[in-house]
Amino acid sequence: MLRKRGIVVSFHSNMVTVEDEETGERTLCKLRGRFRLQNLKIYVGDRVEYTPDGTGSGVIENVLNRKNLLEKPHVANIDQVILVVTVKMPEVSPYIIDKFLVLAEKNQLDTVIVVNKMDLYDGETLKKVEELERIYSPLYPVLKTSAVTGLGLEELKEYLKGKVSTLAGISGVGKSSLLNAINPGLKLKVGEISQKLQRGRHTTTSAQLLRFDFGGYVVDTPGFANLEMGEMDPEELKKYFKEFRGLVCFFSDCNHVEEPGCVVKEFISEGKIAASRYESYVRLFQELLGKEKRKW
Repeated sequence: MLRKRGIVVSFHSNMVTVEDEETGERTLCKLRGRFRLQNLKIYVGDRVEYTPDGTGSGVIENVLNRKNLLEKPHVANIDQVILVVTVKMPEVSPYIIDKFLVLAEKNQLDTVIVVNKMDLYDGETLKKVEELERIYSPLYPVLKTSAVTGLGLEELKEYLKGKVSTLAGISGVGKSSLLNAINPGLKLKVGEISQKLQRGRHTTTSAQLLRFDFGGYVVDTPGFANLEMGEMDPEELKKYFKEFRGLVCFFSDCNHVEEPGCVVKEFISEGKIAASRYESYVRLFQELLGKEKRKW
């Protein structure tokens, strides 16, 4: 039969569901034996060629070249990260935000920062939102949203249209609520916030690709709450802080930590680089350095 093309949207044991790129029809497909014999992996987001068997099922024939593959979670061909943060219930620290951003930069992914639950904020919490905007808006798009009032949802839709996105952020920031508000047909389960821990309970149990009615896909998976840096040379870290790029220090191999003549430190003292960003950088650098030393 004629081969067709589609995108893998979910897994079911040793079977995958493929959505046809032309018709949108979904087919449950098995893998050819060579996938197992050659230890070939297939992931949510993979673009594949498949052959329908005429009975409503099909067979995966080939996996097309990937433009990227995230490590945690394993998702292929992502266009962008939607990083959802909150300043209350729970409060997400700048360090956690920066760690997510480093992982996105490492994977060469565009990032949109979404400050969610705006309906809950006033006084000091609104000042925290303003501070986040001051720090991050020169570097990334920053949207303010509320699934309750609808604030910012149309703007967020424009970023999502026609792209494959993954939502990132610790549990409890309202990722599922946002998706439900944007596209009610998704009907995702929403978790409650633990008053004791100020964290949400995971509501997504496995990676799957969700299709928006207005076009585009999103991966919603708890794996993105895992902030392991993986294998990274400490000296590589500076590449993933946008505001460091293009700055020339006295020493060409300056790591912006203890070296004299560091332009990054000058920019911080002049207010051109946010102190919190630099604090995150140093903390991450030391963590990676410690991990490297433990290998010795």
